[in-house]
Amino acid sequence: MENQPIGMFDSGVGGLTVYKEIKKAMSNEKIIYLGDTKNFPYGSKSKQSIIDLSKKNIDFLLEQNVKAIVIACGTATSQAIQEVQSIYKVPIIGIIQPTIEYIESNNVLKNIGVIATRGTIRSNSWEVNLKKQIKDINVFNKECPLLAPMAEEGWVDNEIAKLTIHEYIKDFPKLDALILGCTHYPLFKKIIEEQMPNTEIINTGEKLANYMKNKIFDDGKTLAYTYKNQQGKVLNENNQDEIYLTDTECNFVNVAFKLLNEKIEIKKANI
Repeated sequence: MENQPIGMFDSGVGGLTVYKEIKKAMSNEKIIYLGDTKNFPYGSKSKQSIIDLSKKNIDFLLEQNVKAIVIACGTATSQAIQEVQSIYKVPIIGIIQPTIEYIESNNVLKNIGVIATRGTIRSNSWEVNLKKQIKDINVFNKECPLLAPMAEEGWVDNEIAKLTIHEYIKDFPKLDALILGCTHYPLFKKIIEEQMPNTEIINTGEKLANYMKNKIFDDGKTLAYTYKNQQGKVLNENNQDEIYLTDTECNFVNVAFKLLNEKIEIKKANI
């Protein structure tokens, strides 16, 4: 199991915000990333469609012999995680539970905003799970359907992005924290912080990465994708990450370069 990679999927480039945080927290791990760009966006699809697409993505990643699955997608986490966790034996981790555990541990966060896709907000998963686990918490939801498509186009730091975000967040009451409930949204974090300077902006990918390191993978060591040579020195073995897309005719590479500051090689996933 130590020599197996972590599998990760999203509807597009947004999941790379989670990928980036996991690489920071557990640099020895190999990651196989699947962007289902052919079926982007997920946010406007039905729950059953999201479940079906998630199962196809997981089946593909399991064919790559992964040891765990990260649902690096807010919509798929909110609508499919319970279903797929009941089907597959491999550990499956989404963005909601790690974030709720972080908020629960920080008892000064009582007024919480959530921005996410239409599908995620429609599912009400954030509010239900936050209130189930944390007493005396107030949750304010806002669907932001334009942000993920804008992120896929690379429109994350222009005037259009600033105006769009202002329209989405202007009616929020005073918040202690704002959850970025879609993994595309950390690409807009700088703008959101400028417009909400007194609110903690929660990057769910960061919380998920810390959760995996500290609770799933024993401080990032037990399941690290490493081996030892004859002198006992730890080395990376075939540790090159792999990134697959279901449709390569998209702006993924350009946005990924801005986010990761490095060129990436794309493979086609025929699913």
